[in-house]
Amino acid sequence: VQETQRLKLPFGIAQIGRCFRNEITTGNFTFRSREFDIAEIEYFVKPGEDEKAFEEWLEAWEQFFLDLGLKKENLRRKEHSKKDLAHYSKRTVDIEYKFPFGWAELAGVANRTDYDLSRHAKFSGEDLRYFDEQANNKNKYFPYVIEPTLGIERLLLALLIDGYLEVKGGRTKTTKATKEVEVVLSLNPRIAPIKVAILPLLKSDRRLVSKAREIYKSLKNHFMCQYDESGSIGRRYRRQDEIGTPWCVTVDHQTLEDDTVTIRDRDTMEQKRVEVKILAKTIGEYLGMNL
Repeated sequence: VQETQRLKLPFGIAQIGRCFRNEITTGNFTFRSREFDIAEIEYFVKPGEDEKAFEEWLEAWEQFFLDLGLKKENLRRKEHSKKDLAHYSKRTVDIEYKFPFGWAELAGVANRTDYDLSRHAKFSGEDLRYFDEQANNKNKYFPYVIEPTLGIERLLLALLIDGYLEVKGGRTKTTKATKEVEVVLSLNPRIAPIKVAILPLLKSDRRLVSKAREIYKSLKNHFMCQYDESGSIGRRYRRQDEIGTPWCVTVDHQTLEDDTVTIRDRDTMEQKRVEVKILAKTIGEYLGMNL
């Protein structure tokens, strides 16, 4: 990779793949299963610059989880003591998440020094040292490796736990007390499976249905959308709340008059009118996209 891409230190290689272990712990749902996916980065640095790179990646790795929507109070760092370090590691820090069954490893960052490349070179007979053209003495050396890793299933589990809410009595004001519980999956919009749902106010009004389907067809070119006309509008809002859809677009009779629709926010439940011609642009701006 380094030679074909003509890369200079520091640089990294990212990969994701299926892994297997010979044990399972069924009590903790998908936290520990026989098959799982790991994502990792092998970040190659010059010896002596590894400690600085380690700190930078630890900060970036933790910020990545915060940017995805995990709550800061549910994350902590666990420094491995010298006696607990793997034989190849100079330093390892786990990022732990507070699962319902307790604090457990979500991801980690390890300083693997030059162990990997030097061992590969020793047993393969290939010279895997890096030729540093920028060094005054033009020397060759084995780069150090900083390795941030994360478990995909564990991250998904943490996101579901963090986003899952049960609102007793529902989220609308009623005059009578109710034991009803409304479920909301408050996922970060960037990772929500469905970004926007398009809902005609009344299924019985074919003009609203026709307009809603027209809007759905235009939006699905840009976002993962869902069209729903079954049941009351309140029930449809709830269905979308349960699967984590950030925004619902309602097509009502005012739409037929001025070509505007209502956008409802999942988390705040605020509603505002938006012109259909700028609807895709507006939703894109919510997601940080330029359309």
